[in-house]
Amino acid sequence: MSYTTAEGREQILDELAQATGQIELALSYLSDAYELVDENVGDRLEEELFAPVQAAVARGKRTHTEFARRVGMTRPALQAPSGGHRPHGARDLIGAAADAAEQADQWIAELQDSMLPVEVGDPELRAGLADTRSLLAAVPAAAHELVRTLGR
Repeated sequence: MSYTTAEGREQILDELAQATGQIELALSYLSDAYELVDENVGDRLEEELFAPVQAAVARGKRTHTEFARRVGMTRPALQAPSGGHRPHGARDLIGAAADAAEQADQWIAELQDSMLPVEVGDPELRAGLADTRSLLAAVPAAAHELVRTLGR
């Protein structure tokens, strides 16, 4: 599909907003799970999952805001999606957080693969997308491992 530069920028901002909202949803699930686990599991959850997801939210938002500013497009504040049906229990919340993080990573990967970030010629945008994905990379496996050990 062929885009004008303005349409491409708009598409990038929309897709990055959607992915960042999904990462915020993961963070929300992890916050809820933290309240349901003991201190030892909570420490692992915070270090292995919450910290990288929180950093990914911050990086995604910063990338979105700075790109919009550089290209002169005003955007409303990013809004986290409602999660629809909210999972219950630590296992389900952590699993849902992993799924949300994985979905966000996939959406960012698809955005990168679309070549739009290259076409609009913005190295800072490309770096921000790559940084956000690198922060999310280990989350699904770490979440799976943490869920596997819950209750032992």
